[in-house]
Amino acid sequence: MYSESDLQNAVEAGAISAEAAEALRAHVSRLRASPLVDEEHFRLLTGFNDIFVTIAATILLVAVGWLGNTVRLGAADYQPSVASGLFIAAASWGLAEYFTRQRRMALPSILLLLGFAGGVTFALAALVLQVAPDPAPRAGGLLASGIALATAIAIWFHWKRFMVPITVAAGALAVAGVGIALVYAAIPRIEGALFWLVLLAGLGIFAAAMWWDMSDRGRTTRRSDVAFWLHLTAAPMIAHSMFHLLGVFDGEMGVGTAITVLLLYVAFGLVALAIDRRALLVSSLAYVLYALYALMEQAGAVELSWAFTALIIGSALLLLSALWHKARKLVVEGLPEDIRGRLPYLDREAAVKA
Repeated sequence: MYSESDLQNAVEAGAISAEAAEALRAHVSRLRASPLVDEEHFRLLTGFNDIFVTIAATILLVAVGWLGNTVRLGAADYQPSVASGLFIAAASWGLAEYFTRQRRMALPSILLLLGFAGGVTFALAALVLQVAPDPAPRAGGLLASGIALATAIAIWFHWKRFMVPITVAAGALAVAGVGIALVYAAIPRIEGALFWLVLLAGLGIFAAAMWWDMSDRGRTTRRSDVAFWLHLTAAPMIAHSMFHLLGVFDGEMGVGTAITVLLLYVAFGLVALAIDRRALLVSSLAYVLYALYALMEQAGAVELSWAFTALIIGSALLLLSALWHKARKLVVEGLPEDIRGRLPYLDREAAVKA
């Protein structure tokens, strides 16, 4: 029910001593037979009340957006209403003042941040559609970059007020949108290379995630939660772009492409073990399933190909989860010293000594 950042906040507030907090971490590590640094903690629920509040807030935001749609503010009937987005953003901010700033509820805070960012983006997009309903490609790119930049600024203000860990990831995504839109505005014909731009943006967000991770190698503060959401944002951008560029779903997959996908997944696994983050493995899972299925079909096991594929991948992932710490130790100890010194600690004892 309590995250590492909650425990650290309790230490900073003087509710418990740093020694007591460390003893609790060590105790939980022994109970789970797994070091806490390998658990990849992030707070999503503090109780069922989080789910209850999230459902209620969702209903309220939908209702507010619906009511806002009746306030046209100069928009034609077929155009989206600026007021709808503004109402959702304002309601999300107001609810966050209580449920985020005072109650510190995790799941509702995530919803309200997404509601605020989505509301701001929707309002700006609706305004642009009213002013320039059919812009040229270059102008459209500039307008899209302006929307993304304004959204990023609004998200920054939300971060300064509420400090919800996912906010940094949302802001990074908005900044990536600014960059992609500006490139498109400068070179409209680059649309065919969209996945290259998304891949570069994903790598940039991954680098930001590693910066946050390296600043909290013991994963005991909010910075680790911020890094978690950044990794979760970067992983699908990297994985989907790379596999799309490989042509995974461009017709029937050949043996060479399937083997390349499997080798790439192994490389993702090694990176995941080194940085102790599983997002890349999860984001690539659909592709490796499809690649292994294609190999099974090539081998002639047509009827049972999906069953064999699921059995192999499921067993492998469960085995990796059970042996995660040992596998990670092998990978990390094989890296140069300067790289090892930047990665999360292998165990609680190393974190304490540091």
